[in-house]
Amino acid sequence: MGEKYTTARITKGSDHFEILVNPEKALDYRMGKLAAITEVLVSETIYSDASKGTKVSEENLRKAFGTIDSLKIAETILKTGTLQLTTEQRRKMVDEKRKQIVDFITRQCVDPKTNLPHPPLRIENAMEQIHYSIGPFKPVEEQAKDIIKLLRTILPLKMEQVSVAVTVPAQYSAKAYGTIKGLGTIKREEWRADGSWYGVVEMPAGLYAPFLGKLGDTTKGNGEAKIIS
Repeated sequence: MGEKYTTARITKGSDHFEILVNPEKALDYRMGKLAAITEVLVSETIYSDASKGTKVSEENLRKAFGTIDSLKIAETILKTGTLQLTTEQRRKMVDEKRKQIVDFITRQCVDPKTNLPHPPLRIENAMEQIHYSIGPFKPVEEQAKDIIKLLRTILPLKMEQVSVAVTVPAQYSAKAYGTIKGLGTIKREEWRADGSWYGVVEMPAGLYAPFLGKLGDTTKGNGEAKIIS
């Protein structure tokens, strides 16, 4: 296949179904960035083997999809089947997914010896050693949890949540509230008579240090936070 078009395919039972698509638009469609299936298709023909030009009979289409409407069938193939990526598309998607996984591990895990997150570069270097094959479409959290299990053989990692008691003076409470909400889950809160805010916030242990930094910036060092469990 050339870079001008690629295939998307699906298998139902022993039958294979393929369509020819524009690689960039097909990826946009798969990612929800493009709605019109007609902009994606190079041809509305449904093949059993696109490289040989072998078309699927109407009987087999109806049996597999309950319709012979090629656009509806193409939608099913693109949304639930396998999209053949170009080399450049795969590289970009895997690179982006790797960054997201490293960020997830940095935020969710700490070094049990220091209770601080490992630096991203340390995690990246460790990931190189375990040779995990990152899937461009597989969810970040699912892959990250698999990787964490493998990384523990070469890197001490602890994945846990902490509860943090936070107090913010009245003059900073409104501004700080958005920051607090964005970094953790507020389990309990109290707006006090003097306008100050108190709450118990649950967050990944790896976010505690960044949380302290952002709280300090927002409150000019006047906010208070401490781990209570």
